[in-house]
Amino acid sequence: MPTVEGSFGSKAVITIPAGQPSGQFVIKTLSEGDRQTVSKGDWVTVNYSAKDWTTGKELKSSYDADGKPQLFQAGSGQLVPAFDQAVVGKKVGSRILVVAPPAAAFGDQGNTTLGVAPGDTVVFVLDITEALPQDSTLSGTMTQAPPTSPQVKDNGKAAPTITIPPGQAPPTDLQQFVLIKGEGKQVQTGQTLVVQYTGVLWSNGQQFDSSWSHGGAQALQVGTKSLIEGWDKGLVGQTVGSRVMLVVPPALGYKDQAQGAVPANSTLVFVIDILEAV
Repeated sequence: MPTVEGSFGSKAVITIPAGQPSGQFVIKTLSEGDRQTVSKGDWVTVNYSAKDWTTGKELKSSYDADGKPQLFQAGSGQLVPAFDQAVVGKKVGSRILVVAPPAAAFGDQGNTTLGVAPGDTVVFVLDITEALPQDSTLSGTMTQAPPTSPQVKDNGKAAPTITIPPGQAPPTDLQQFVLIKGEGKQVQTGQTLVVQYTGVLWSNGQQFDSSWSHGGAQALQVGTKSLIEGWDKGLVGQTVGSRVMLVVPPALGYKDQAQGAVPANSTLVFVIDILEAV
């Protein structure tokens, strides 16, 4: 069995024993955290160290200068079993040793990005830093926007109620209101966010989209033009743990194109809970 030096929150030093791997998929808790247990479907953030047992080569790590944590839904098949299955049932704050034979790692394809050849056994050390159930939401006293702006009613683990101010013309510029100020890290361009969100039309207050309507918390990349411009401009620089309301004019939304239930030239109002940023 490989041995591991170092503690949770730092790059692990992995020593491979002499001889060939057994071919068994091994998941071993090296140190147990004291936070909640990871359930299937949770959005999990994991730091990792890795070594190729077959070659003895140290692999890229999230702790490297150019590395970043891995964010994924536990048990959903998004990643190889070495990550996907290893975290389910473990507590946040735990350090896990994973010995992954090809079937639990990168199989007959290998992974050129990591430098793993086809058929190699890989040893991972996973540090579980966060887990967010799909029904996660923020709580706390909200600071309402001015009366001439939309008002928000919290509904717990359901979409908030957003009320458009009667008789008010929609703004022509992006408006941002921090309803709950989070104390987490600042959102950076290119990060993946885990969010709960709800969007309504300014014109009639009708809801046209909500994460609560399709599975709960969603992972979205911000600042890379994969979202509407109003989100990219309005979310970068906010802090994790914040509830933000964005009033997005057509020029920063869907412009003169209809989009599903959104008519052309619509002003959009979103309430967004920023749960995580990786």
